[in-house]
Amino acid sequence: MIESVSNLKVKEACKLHQKKYRSLTNSFLVEGEHLVEEAIRFGQVIRIFTTEDIRNDSIETWIVTPEVMKKLSQLGESKGIVAVCEKPKNKPLSNQVLLLDRIQDPGNLGTLIRTAAAFGFSTIIAEDSVDYYNEKVVRSTQGTLFQVDLLEGSLSAFIREHHEYLIIGTDVAKGTRLNQALIQESKVAIILGNEGSGVQESLRDLANLNVTIPMKSTESLNVAIAGGILMYEISRRNI
Repeated sequence: MIESVSNLKVKEACKLHQKKYRSLTNSFLVEGEHLVEEAIRFGQVIRIFTTEDIRNDSIETWIVTPEVMKKLSQLGESKGIVAVCEKPKNKPLSNQVLLLDRIQDPGNLGTLIRTAAAFGFSTIIAEDSVDYYNEKVVRSTQGTLFQVDLLEGSLSAFIREHHEYLIIGTDVAKGTRLNQALIQESKVAIILGNEGSGVQESLRDLANLNVTIPMKSTESLNVAIAGGILMYEISRRNI
């Protein structure tokens, strides 16, 4: 049993509360039974810390005191189990790609990841956005982050290098109404923009098509909700 918060393994795990150490070690923390189960299912767990007397012959597991678990917890409360996980390895580009321009809210990013997994947008590329492995993002994904490929990079570079994709931007003021847009290509990438300012004009100019979601009385939607509508509609048309 680990009883000290000064234990080396505990201290190394606690460093993963910070993005710079997650980047340096290519690892991150998940907390709670469901998320840990999902991480185990996808083979991403390096080490488990738990307050319960559980056994897993294939994964390094440490029993810790409630005080140590409180130190490991990122949620301000102990869920009884925390796992150090390896970031998933990159996969080939999917036919449906989600491009994220400066998304700042962890809850929005987590919801977008979860929705992307649901509708087959298995490659996500973010630029200047909140860290994928931020504890609030991870929690919001409900484990679906293990099902998609999470990349960071220049969105304009992706657009310029991948002419095989129909690039769809979002423009509330000038976009084509989604229900009137002709979208039949097998390879599609959607650009979703910052919560306050939307998609940058330079990216909208690179898009093959900019769309808007018809609404009766609201000027705009939360980016996660708008993204869900767009991903569902495009996935439905490409089934």
